[in-house]
Amino acid sequence: MSQDLPRINTQILKVPETELGKFRDGNDQEKLGLWEVSQSKSPGIRILNEAAQYLKTKNTPIAFPTETVYGLGADATRSEAVKGIYTAKKRPSDNPLIIHISDLEMLRSILAPENTSNGTTVTNHDRIPEIYKPLIKRFWPGPLTLLLPNPISSKLAPEVTAGLKTFGVRMPNSPLALSLIKLTGMPLAAPSANASTKPSPTTAQHVLEDLEGRIEFILDGGPCLVGVESTVVDGLCDPPLILRPGGVSIDELRSCPGWEKVEKGYKDQSETGKSAPRAPGMKYKHYSPKATVILYEASFAADYNGIQAQDVKTFIQGRQFQQISRNGSGGLQIGIIRTRHWKPAAGLRCGDFKSETVKTQNGQEHHLAIEFDVQEAELYDSTTAVPIGKLMDVSIGTDTRSIAHGLFSALRELDRRGADLIFVEGTVDDEDIGAAVMNRLRKAASQIKS
Repeated sequence: MSQDLPRINTQILKVPETELGKFRDGNDQEKLGLWEVSQSKSPGIRILNEAAQYLKTKNTPIAFPTETVYGLGADATRSEAVKGIYTAKKRPSDNPLIIHISDLEMLRSILAPENTSNGTTVTNHDRIPEIYKPLIKRFWPGPLTLLLPNPISSKLAPEVTAGLKTFGVRMPNSPLALSLIKLTGMPLAAPSANASTKPSPTTAQHVLEDLEGRIEFILDGGPCLVGVESTVVDGLCDPPLILRPGGVSIDELRSCPGWEKVEKGYKDQSETGKSAPRAPGMKYKHYSPKATVILYEASFAADYNGIQAQDVKTFIQGRQFQQISRNGSGGLQIGIIRTRHWKPAAGLRCGDFKSETVKTQNGQEHHLAIEFDVQEAELYDSTTAVPIGKLMDVSIGTDTRSIAHGLFSALRELDRRGADLIFVEGTVDDEDIGAAVMNRLRKAASQIKS
């Protein structure tokens, strides 16, 4: 009989993002060539040095913030360390990991083959494919992951690529993340720091909710700016493909030389489970809260301007509802996440709302605080006006960036409050990062109305 792993005392360490580091000044045409960590003795640098030493010697990953979501990092060159990520997340082993680098010097070191005749490493600057250089110049550091060929004598642990001949790499736009990677001296494999299939974490508290007892340290740098994971692209094929939508839109990619004809490639056979995924987020159900999620596609939501009472009744009948919610309280607990068209209650019948503001404070200027109101009211049967439970209503904004920024937090908040059923008003998926938002929602949904 298998035994549970010993429970770990998980600590949240607040890291002030002041004077952590910068890219080297000088006449070097490459602004991203070398990241230099600050030589100050600030509390932030002290914590990052201790975290880097931990990553060098331990096999349990550390959670840290990036501009997209919180990542769960481990030394990408050591198999036992990378296995620790899969264990902590309970992640399927055929789901590849993205590695995070501090600068182009580190990337070139990864791409350089070992010269076995004399044991030296030969660095060839041209091993970065030309097709990617316009993207690196424009979008790095930032929410874009590139698919690159993995050298035969690879420095990366085989668990990173999950058997593929390629690996995904990105340079995060976070001084904290860049400094942590640089101090570790190795690329960090770092998927989102959540339990597998759950909504991605955009605050340190989200990480704690999922991984408390499974990891030892969470580096807290405040809420994440983008709110959805990076875009993953494959420029090794013709035409280039987007394997996962994210923080960089298809229109932004098409404005770069060589990427004018980039196509969507994230609805191929691997997304339906017929083969191993080519990139993270392509195959498995993901981003899902405990509640049942019903997604209304943007056109459907706009036409109906709200939820139909029959949708609630269908859910009740399908679950043989007996007036007891999953959180143990009496009555059905319904959550609503609104974007552009739905009004409060979204067509459902309810009493007077009581509002509570949910806010994650953060003092860093380059981050946005996550803030929204949760309105709660008594929920009534649409025909008899008999109370049947509670309604929880959240608006996460009307522009796509605001929706992306608040989506995972809203899902988690309604889940925390015990929602049995969450109705979500979708947004258009052909502008800005709307494609990334809808991709995540479709993976989270148990039912889609279109």
